[in-house]
Amino acid sequence: MTTNQEAISAGGIRSLVPARIDRLSWSRFHTMMVVALGVAWVLDGLEVSIASNVSPYLTDSRSLGMSTGSVAFSVGTIYLLGEVFGALFFGNLSDRWGRRNLFMITLGVYLIGGGLSALTWGRGEGWVIYLNVTRFIAGAGIGGEYAAINSAIDELIPARFRGRVDIAVNGTYWAGAFIASVLTVAVIKHLDVSYSWRIGFLFGPILGFVIIFVRRNLPESPRWLVMHGRVDEADAAVAKIEQLTVESGGELRPVDESQAIEILPADRVGYWTLTKTLFRLYPSRSVLGASLMITQSFLYNAIFFTYSLVLTKIYGVAPGNTAYYFMAFAIGNLAGPLLLGHLFDTIGRRVMISGTYLIAGVSLAISALLFHNGVLTALTQTICWCFIFFFASAGASAAYLTVSEIFPVEVRAKAIAVFFAIAQSFGAFGPWFYGKLIGDTGTQSADYLEHHSKLWIGYLIGAAVMVGGAVVEICLGVDAEGRSLEDVATPLSAVGKPSGLLSNTTGAPRPPTA
Repeated sequence: MTTNQEAISAGGIRSLVPARIDRLSWSRFHTMMVVALGVAWVLDGLEVSIASNVSPYLTDSRSLGMSTGSVAFSVGTIYLLGEVFGALFFGNLSDRWGRRNLFMITLGVYLIGGGLSALTWGRGEGWVIYLNVTRFIAGAGIGGEYAAINSAIDELIPARFRGRVDIAVNGTYWAGAFIASVLTVAVIKHLDVSYSWRIGFLFGPILGFVIIFVRRNLPESPRWLVMHGRVDEADAAVAKIEQLTVESGGELRPVDESQAIEILPADRVGYWTLTKTLFRLYPSRSVLGASLMITQSFLYNAIFFTYSLVLTKIYGVAPGNTAYYFMAFAIGNLAGPLLLGHLFDTIGRRVMISGTYLIAGVSLAISALLFHNGVLTALTQTICWCFIFFFASAGASAAYLTVSEIFPVEVRAKAIAVFFAIAQSFGAFGPWFYGKLIGDTGTQSADYLEHHSKLWIGYLIGAAVMVGGAVVEICLGVDAEGRSLEDVATPLSAVGKPSGLLSNTTGAPRPPTA
């Protein structure tokens, strides 16, 4: 077995850890890691969809008797604000304390928030405030998961598998949405309204509680350990993964000494360093990441959060039957990342990301014309959306992949957190805008055609947004397929590299290179 060669020299730490990780073949360790960490997106999809499905129950006098606006604010807006806070707060801690520490903490935070939400027993303003607080806590846990787990997956998966794995994991959000729809139809709707919504809020924490025992066996990111000078721990972690690879029948190819990296450990790298990294070192990548995240978030929030309104108000679908259409929609979204993911590693990031965004945008424009001409039904509209989001889902997952691999390891989690927060903030505009276009009309109302006409313009705007994202990817995309993370983005603490910003263990700025 090839041994890791690290030495503390006048120039810093010299390590082969990244090269040793990238040369690995797939093993049961990688499968266990993907299952244990990927559940974060399943939980988010489950949580959001369950909350949406149980919202009508919260307005019933036999439960909390809240107003419709109050329910939407408590289960939706507050949860979203919690995600933004959690991503920014825990993203910073993930870069400081480590990936493993944070993906255990964030899951624990979600379990507490989700469990306490189900314990909203009473009624009145005090209990509404209690529900808001618990929803915020649950959202904060999930937001923190995005930053910590995307970082961990990218840093532990070999380079040639990184794209397909990250895209598939991000796509499992829709597995959670599908499970939520099934649980709503099979369980929640058959229970008494006074407690059925509480059972719904417990589904996510139960799944999270089971998976926490699997996460306990995962190691810290060896890349993160090296960047913080903990070379012995990094060596031990990689050696264990290599052992599991051999036991799984894999081979360990020799690692050339020329693949070693040399860095100066840096512990305190905050948002100020991230700001300099984004605007000084990687301005074009910052534009790329923001564009991809904002465009996909706008489209998804606009369509997903108004999906039931379109079905009920435009097509006259009974409210109790919308879950069946959500199932089909979720399957289309889940299939895209799973079936197309490997192409992002073989054909390449730039071609596939721009291609999926472009196909989704053009298809949405065509369906908007069909919608405007009145030739679609609830079924054919759903088929159109399944086709559109088969590609859009793969592209959206690739947006998360992009922001997690094109920035240096020292600020990776914070970069994910910032772009996630930006995307959520812009995406929150979508449901409001499309909701206004739909209005309060029904299929039998006099102004139905007017609102029908307004909505198709909204779909054209969504299509233009996605095409715009494709153009940005074509112009600014990074060809990261098959490349080491350190090759894609040189560590800020790299020795002898002009892109290094850090010079010592305190994370102080490195003097400008002559």
